Amino acid sequence: MLMLALHGVRTRWVTFVGSFVALALGVGLIAATGLALAATFSAPDKGPERFAAAPVVVRADDQLRVRTANGVRTRPLARTAPVPPALVTELAALGRTVEDRTFPVDLAATGQGIEPRTGHPWSVAAAAPYRLTSGRSPAAPGEAVVTAGPGSHLRTGDRVRATTPAGATTLTVVGTVADRGFESAVFLGDEEAARISPAVDALVVHADATAVRDVVARAGGGMDVLTGDGRRRADPGPDRDAEALVSVNALLGTAAGITLFVSVSVVASTFSFAVAQRRREFGLLRTAGATPGQIRRTVVAEAAVVGVLASAAGWWLGAAGAPLLAARLVDAGLAPAWFAIGEQTWPLHTAFWTGVVVATAGALAASFRAGRTAPTEVLREAAVDSRTMPVSRWILAALVLLTGAGLLVTALVLDPGDALGRKAYITRPLLLIVGAALLAPVLAGPLVRALTWLPARLPGATGVLARENASAGVRRTAAVAAPVVITVALTASLLGTVATLAEAKATEVRTATTADLVVVPGAEGRTLPPSFVERVRAVEGAVAGVSRSTAVTVLEEGTALVTSEARAVDPARLTAVSAPPVVAGRLTDLDDDSIVVNEEWLTTTVGERVTVWLGDGRQVSLRIAAVLATGTGSNGVYVTARNAGGAGADRIDVAVAEAADPGAVAAALRTAAEAEGTGIRVLTGAEWAAGAAPGMSDSTRAGLWLILSMALLCTGIALANTLVTATTDRVRDLAVLRLTGASVPQVLRLVAVEAVAVVTVGAVIGAGVAAVNLAGVWGALALLGVRSGVVVPWGTTGAVIAAAAVVAAVSAVVPAAFALRTRPVELAGMRE
Repeated sequence: MLMLALHGVRTRWVTFVGSFVALALGVGLIAATGLALAATFSAPDKGPERFAAAPVVVRADDQLRVRTANGVRTRPLARTAPVPPALVTELAALGRTVEDRTFPVDLAATGQGIEPRTGHPWSVAAAAPYRLTSGRSPAAPGEAVVTAGPGSHLRTGDRVRATTPAGATTLTVVGTVADRGFESAVFLGDEEAARISPAVDALVVHADATAVRDVVARAGGGMDVLTGDGRRRADPGPDRDAEALVSVNALLGTAAGITLFVSVSVVASTFSFAVAQRRREFGLLRTAGATPGQIRRTVVAEAAVVGVLASAAGWWLGAAGAPLLAARLVDAGLAPAWFAIGEQTWPLHTAFWTGVVVATAGALAASFRAGRTAPTEVLREAAVDSRTMPVSRWILAALVLLTGAGLLVTALVLDPGDALGRKAYITRPLLLIVGAALLAPVLAGPLVRALTWLPARLPGATGVLARENASAGVRRTAAVAAPVVITVALTASLLGTVATLAEAKATEVRTATTADLVVVPGAEGRTLPPSFVERVRAVEGAVAGVSRSTAVTVLEEGTALVTSEARAVDPARLTAVSAPPVVAGRLTDLDDDSIVVNEEWLTTTVGERVTVWLGDGRQVSLRIAAVLATGTGSNGVYVTARNAGGAGADRIDVAVAEAADPGAVAAALRTAAEAEGTGIRVLTGAEWAAGAAPGMSDSTRAGLWLILSMALLCTGIALANTLVTATTDRVRDLAVLRLTGASVPQVLRLVAVEAVAVVTVGAVIGAGVAAVNLAGVWGALALLGVRSGVVVPWGTTGAVIAAAAVVAAVSAVVPAAFALRTRPVELAGMRE
């Protein structure tokens, strides 16, 4: 059987070359994504940054720790407490101490816009250590040393307007230090830094660590003593590397899964078509005495040969392509700058054997059909396919479709929000795609006749012949349509779902915002100066609702800590400037002893009390005043300013009073904003809603295109291979057309039209699958109370269909053109 398989592969290489290329490409993609995935399992070992030269660092614990029946659970705090003054005094008795203060500084250089930076006292610069590259250290108020990186425009001697929590001032740059990559800093004199930010955020202690721990232990809990690598906990964003790797891991895992899915589908479809083409050959073998088992083993052996060769090629492609993939992820902003492929080799081994198994498994079903070939098949010359759908395929298609539809319906009934999760909307379409592809032989015939009804009635024979050829060769039509089904369904489902969710979130933002004007800081993550907030409140005719970004954490079912984004608002002004979707209770009942939650919370009964931890870690018991609809998850929690955990105001929603002049109110707000000189923006409600609506981010778009490009490449190869194989197998039919009087251009036009018609069939089936998925998303949004339309990516989907049509036409016309160079009489006499 092995020698027969090798002979079959050698003599029918055109049939197998596409499977080889598609499988090699699939293995290469799996190997490349596997190598990149392996590199995400651990971040590189990085030492401390801000306090690399500090022996001991004392700071407040930045984690909320709650003891549960299953151990201590932790969550990051929204705001870390300062080091108590009494503890600072006690630790100073052990040795020299340096007080670190961290505060925002917004620089406004002429012609350069607002540059957000982080301020520190100069004395703490030695803890990094920062070294002066020019100038001197600050010696008087108004003097500063700044980090000067490649993109910095500041130089020694420059004067720049700066805004700090203490107000606006003018700074003179007296020195620069090299940018170390983890922050853009401004260092002021120690006394000036203490005036701007009196609280001590961290304390560097030059003393024995054991003695420091003893003092901290006697002072009570809540403080961390950091030494060695533990000092990284005091760096800005100490978990940013690990968090970045989580996102990359999820992206690459999804990409690898879809690549595997597409590879299996392509190989299975290719081998199924190849077996259908070779029924006369198998009939001849059966006539010569071959048993059904020998036929099956021959088909599987051929697949194994192709699988081993293709997997070996894919091994090499994956090893060579993984560094390029890592570089692309970094360039697209999907991975941190340091991300690189490691020395792991297990992904290559996994990809190789996956390719062999995929090839063998993909041919297994086809081998059973080959084994059922009767000896009389050698006498068959009919061009019309029969028995295109065996009972086993009917059963499998029904099971897959019912499973996919059942999962969707179950999610809509039990938890509509689950249908909107990334894992759900990426993986759920795969089942429906498989089911539709399995039913392609049944759907192809009626769709071909329907789609070619008009062309068949146009003058000339091209439309009629294309219709009859595609209808008669159902297996060929289904094999060509299957890759198009996968391509169109994936593209429309993924891009359409993400765009629909983005539009739904935007609709929620627009609906919930009733303010005429919205005032926000000039830079993201900043707060509004208290003096400016008071000026806004004093503007005549302005109903100002000041709010703060914070978070609250609740312990669910006694085991899980769940943190929700929250806004601390002024209850008296909330309903005047916003309209959150209330389903129970009243927003006006919100006070310092209550909270507004959404339907995602386990406790949603108005009047009941819930125990929560605020942004600064304080534990309080609050009464539920109102409940909001879940929506897309953007409807967060509302508390009052007292429960904001120390957060500063970062937004002011302004409603213009009925008797006031809107233009005068807007002008007064802009005058107050310009006086601050920090780039504070005064926007209309519509402008703010448009900017605040969470559309598709660049990283999300790049990630989706990475996934889709892998699938499109695999399916494009499969489409081209199937058409090349099918056209090569039809040279006798083409010769008969030539002998009946058709010219070469007419024959080639017929081949192209037929290929485009079959692509259209696949596009219609794929569009139907995408429509079901998008309808499920729309239904989930409706059940969650979000009234938003479905966004269909017409442009991208149309481009994909057009590309598939071009690939199909070229793949059919080129081999036909080469075949027609031979005399028609010779072609008509060819035998298999």
